Amino acid sequence: MHLRALTALLLIALSHVMSADAPKPAAPAPAATDVAPPPAPTERLPLWPGNAPNGDGTFEDSPLQLQVFLPPAGKGNGSAIVLCPGGGYIRHVTSREGYPIAEWLNKNGIACIILEYRLPRLRHAVPLLDAQRAMRLTRANATRWYLDPQRIGILGFSAGGHVASTATTHFDAGHADAADPVERQSCRPSFAWLVYPVVTMGPYTHTGSRKELLGDAPPADLVSLYSNEQRVTAETPPVFLAHAVDDKPVPIENSRQFVQAMKMHQRPVELLELPGGGHGLNGCKGPLWEQWKAAALRWSAQQGIIPAAKPQ
Repeated sequence: MHLRALTALLLIALSHVMSADAPKPAAPAPAATDVAPPPAPTERLPLWPGNAPNGDGTFEDSPLQLQVFLPPAGKGNGSAIVLCPGGGYIRHVTSREGYPIAEWLNKNGIACIILEYRLPRLRHAVPLLDAQRAMRLTRANATRWYLDPQRIGILGFSAGGHVASTATTHFDAGHADAADPVERQSCRPSFAWLVYPVVTMGPYTHTGSRKELLGDAPPADLVSLYSNEQRVTAETPPVFLAHAVDDKPVPIENSRQFVQAMKMHQRPVELLELPGGGHGLNGCKGPLWEQWKAAALRWSAQQGIIPAAKPQ
């Protein structure tokens, strides 16, 4: 064998040995996910018994269910909140404004009933009807869930804040002659928490939410009906609000106008004006996010809604 050929064979063999000893490249890490799987609720409860009303005399099949999260046995304080996540009336941001809030409320002894209300698609009465039904249904189950019917409130974020503020200003004492016993219950919230809420359909509204609810050019009577700062009365329940001063999509004037109306009618109200965070308060996390939560608990304790305790 020629010397040149022998050298080539030795080089090839040496390269095989070195490659065998070399560390193998690490396998790619599994892709991270931003959204954790939703927690299992204590119970799921159909919102409507079959067909749901649309508010115009028509009905639709609705599989909508309430997701009920109860505190551990013996840890509840008897209060509950129906929670309406935001999402511009086109979706529900339950992963950030629903499940984590339910967990936090339960740690503080408060039951949480998550309502993923029907999206309006120009059927303006639909979200309100769902919220009213959720309030009635929670009261109808108060004994079974160890709740005080007089301490059942509503919480809404962004467009969910419009659902909640509408329910807070549009309610009744129940229909005594209704065949459905749930409909005999009051749908008036005992209190409300509104966090960067859409309140008005007027100049300071979130235009996307108004378009989904009322259309591009809604008539003046509908704009007035769903401008909830105009619907405050002496019967409106106590309300806590939190809003960033630099919120661009939903200006803080939504909350300020509502507070002004509450004070005009001498109703209990508090607005926490946060110095930054924009809409969503930095993605529903961080010090400003924790600040509104602590303030809401303090205010609720002052109102006698929950016992004073160290926030969890």
